[in-house]
Amino acid sequence: MAKTLAELRPVYVVGVGWHRYQEPTDTPYVQLGLTAVRQALQDARAEWAAVETSYVGTGRLGMASGRPMLSHLGRNEASIVHVENASASGSAAFRHACIEVAAGLADLGLVVGVDKSNGPARVALTQTGVADLARDEIAPFTHFALLTDAYMARHRIGIDEVARVAVKNHRNGAANPNAHRQKVRTLDDVLNGRAVSGKLTTLQCCPVGEGAAAVVIASEDGIRRHGLDAARAIRVASSAAISEIVYPAGVDFDAELTRRVGALAMRQAQVCPADLDVLELHDAFAIEELQYLEALGVCGPGEAAARLKAGAYDIGGELAVSPSGGLIAMGHPLGPTGVGQIGEIAMQLRGEAGARQQRDAKTGLAHMVGLGAVAYAHVLRRD
Repeated sequence: MAKTLAELRPVYVVGVGWHRYQEPTDTPYVQLGLTAVRQALQDARAEWAAVETSYVGTGRLGMASGRPMLSHLGRNEASIVHVENASASGSAAFRHACIEVAAGLADLGLVVGVDKSNGPARVALTQTGVADLARDEIAPFTHFALLTDAYMARHRIGIDEVARVAVKNHRNGAANPNAHRQKVRTLDDVLNGRAVSGKLTTLQCCPVGEGAAAVVIASEDGIRRHGLDAARAIRVASSAAISEIVYPAGVDFDAELTRRVGALAMRQAQVCPADLDVLELHDAFAIEELQYLEALGVCGPGEAAARLKAGAYDIGGELAVSPSGGLIAMGHPLGPTGVGQIGEIAMQLRGEAGARQQRDAKTGLAHMVGLGAVAYAHVLRRD
């Protein structure tokens, strides 16, 4: 019978680093990535020469982007694996690096997500040669505007209840030096922003720019052999990944993917939604946070908006949801996003998140969806 990550040897996050997510610039991707990698290695107090495997998550950079970037760190003949999985590219890279360390094939690994949004990405599903009018004509923001309307009608709430997601996440991002958006926004600011589609405004949608995030992972043997600080190591309690199925009519596939992958990750880690202290969600659009809180079992159907308004999901509330600022404020450069979520949760569980710190945080979950086709969830715990 197949094993889960929890049944293999333990894997720990021992170092984290970022290059701030930002609007597109002329900065080379190599510089973005190296900034995050060097910070992560320094945070781990690990040497580049000791890294035995590297995984690079990107969505837009093209083939073999990792070697010309990592070669600037000095000699290292270890393997480099490039991972593309849409918005979940960084999450997928992290999962497979963890699998390699958990299997005993490496003791020290690096995961880096890096991307630049220089022009539109060529999405494979638009290049299949098979006619699909709906996919060709319904843009993502229109899809989520329609979901927003349907959710509001079903649960009898107004757009102000949905927009509070963005207010919270902009507030969190304002306290994050690595966030793309670092400005507190009022409810009026969010509602009166430039219209995008339906009732969605720009401040309810994630910015897609550039940036990088990196984490160093290690086994217990690696921590001991390289003299790393075990007290700051955060255990990867589970890693779950699934892909889409054929859904019945009317089923929201992103929420269904979230429900399935979240339940799988929590079951593998032997935790339940009530055990979570920190949750980093794929909130590319504000409505997604409400949908996914309910899909993960954090609250019942239709309850997320009221719980949000009551402050339950603020930093300092019962569950800090997207304390990084989420995709809405932290940003969504594609490749780095899932890696950055892991870094944020690791900082939270170490107690090193500063103004964003959730008190006594011990368990966190990171969640990403890729084009509605794949989903990833990781549970991290402070031993």
